[in-house]
Amino acid sequence: MKNQREFIEIIKAHEGIIYKITMLYADSKEDKEDLYQEIVYQMWKSFENFKGESKISTWIYRVALNTALTHLKKENRKVAQISFDSSLLQVMDLKDSLLEEQIQLLYKHIKTLSSVERGIILLFLENYSHKEISSITGFSVSNIGTRIGRIKQKLKTQMVK
Repeated sequence: MKNQREFIEIIKAHEGIIYKITMLYADSKEDKEDLYQEIVYQMWKSFENFKGESKISTWIYRVALNTALTHLKKENRKVAQISFDSSLLQVMDLKDSLLEEQIQLLYKHIKTLSSVERGIILLFLENYSHKEISSITGFSVSNIGTRIGRIKQKLKTQMVK
């Protein structure tokens, strides 16, 4: 099994990805914490099988999005408890209140999208290429382009209202 320290360092370096997904797929603070923990748990379970054939962030997105989608489908979910540094639960601290307000507004509108659309736009906002998004989601590259165009139009319409 790969080194636990290496895993914790990877989580700390990429916790923003996990945080963003929890913001989009959970509403209450408790649900966000539960989802965050479930994502980390699923990553830990599959960490040994990660062969490095893709970027670590691509793998994290794939595991996190799949976990979030599964999490949404479960009515009576039970979260497995694992012990890690409490620092893993710390999230990014946005100091600029205007930026934070704009980000919160964007997240509010993104939350109105379907779960698949949320995942695609999140990856797009993270500057992933259509090919990388295709690899993560399983949709064709041309389908990703079409979906992103439609999602952007949907968000633009919502934000103008």
